[in-house]
Amino acid sequence: MAQNTIGLKAFGGYIPRLRLQRKSITSANAWIAPNLVGKGKGERSMGNWDEDSLTMAVEAARDLLGTNEDRSHIDAIYFGSTTLPFSDRLNSGIISAALTLDEGIQAVDVSSTQRAGTTALLQALNSVSGGANKEALVCAADHRKARAASAQELEFGDGAAALSVGSDELIATFLGSHTLTVDFVDHFRGSGEEFDYGWEERWIRDEGFSKIVPKAVAGALEKTGLSASDIDHFVMPCTFARLPQKLAKMCGMNPDAVADPLGAVCGETGAAHALVMLIHTLQNAKPGEKVLLAHFGGGCDVLIFETTELLASMSSKRGIVGSLEDRQEETNYMKFLTFHGLVEWERGMRGEQDKKTALTTLYRNEDTVMGLVGGRCTETGVVQFPRSRISVAPNKPAVDTQEPYKFADRKATILSWSADFLSFSMNPPNHYGMIVFEGGGRIMMDIGDVTQGEVDSGMEVRMVFRIKDFDDQRGFKRYFWKAVPVRNAVPTAQAAE
Repeated sequence: MAQNTIGLKAFGGYIPRLRLQRKSITSANAWIAPNLVGKGKGERSMGNWDEDSLTMAVEAARDLLGTNEDRSHIDAIYFGSTTLPFSDRLNSGIISAALTLDEGIQAVDVSSTQRAGTTALLQALNSVSGGANKEALVCAADHRKARAASAQELEFGDGAAALSVGSDELIATFLGSHTLTVDFVDHFRGSGEEFDYGWEERWIRDEGFSKIVPKAVAGALEKTGLSASDIDHFVMPCTFARLPQKLAKMCGMNPDAVADPLGAVCGETGAAHALVMLIHTLQNAKPGEKVLLAHFGGGCDVLIFETTELLASMSSKRGIVGSLEDRQEETNYMKFLTFHGLVEWERGMRGEQDKKTALTTLYRNEDTVMGLVGGRCTETGVVQFPRSRISVAPNKPAVDTQEPYKFADRKATILSWSADFLSFSMNPPNHYGMIVFEGGGRIMMDIGDVTQGEVDSGMEVRMVFRIKDFDDQRGFKRYFWKAVPVRNAVPTAQAAE
């Protein structure tokens, strides 16, 4: 039976647009790793050079929250990831700033296990159930590195998921959970190391998954009073072929209930993958169906939900289904290695700038930089970016009349642009231009996720939160907003190069 009337209120998802064809990987490495040729089917998601766990989590959360500027209903945020950009800085605090959430929220990072996503979700459910929070936002994302010519390079993918947890207007009711904590080391990544070290597959499959998962599932079913035959969807990340079907049978579930692991079209997105698969399942589920979510790693988390009639209200969400449909094939394996920092390459003299960030300036302009918040003159209504003491309204330079004005979710188009091969870029040519916003305001900014010849004046764009540049000397990442094309939009003006 349900512990309390709590559950999921909404979801959002994000998979990077680039999809590296696995054949490109196996072909490039066939001389040294011919044993991997058989794994060269399908594609894996590939974060762009300016994407990491934080930027993907922000995009998944924006998909969930929509364009409503009032986000005061969110009073907690939990971020699960094993690839946090900062080891000692509140990563969920950066997400909160980008989403312009209220300052009074609780922000928590959850890491160090593949179960970080489901653990973050459990913490959110417990906080709402206990009355500490009314509505909590859960984000999970991973952007893992793998050695070239390794199986992980083919199996991994990049992606993010977001869920909101509350006690009313639920799309899925939380029925209960069970967790096993077992120090079973199937893989590990030592402190300061870049890559995972994995143990022998048969050991992981037979001693790990096959013994721990059924025990955890049985515990969850016992707590909820359900039987295995009640489960309509079995969601469990696993890169071993046909093992989820075997586990379902061992647990007493119908093997046909096993959810698509998305390995062929996305790859496994690490700590986020259980939630990525859950959202993908919810986008195809019907009201009244029971979903069992399990994630293995240092034991196993199992959560059970039952979908409601309100699930249909999510039909307009992009989610994981929409993200998977928005794809661009990538066959350049060297670009993948470069974007993931796996090769040393010559950046030229223009790439040798010292990118030190003044933390004082960042703090004083936090909403401008992290939230893309400009100003609106309360006397004339003129909007501007950045906000300043003196209004830019023509012939009326009012002083101290600016109120915060959010640009991030407003419609915009490209007024003028340049594709520059001379300035340094991780993905030349460097596209940037003047972006004009519906309702007023313009910002000179970078244009991302485009190929040469694609950009044009009048093209509709949307804002995305991305890495601006790296301070390699001090290990700092600087974030800002960029414009990316709205793919289905029709240009409204002639080119003006």
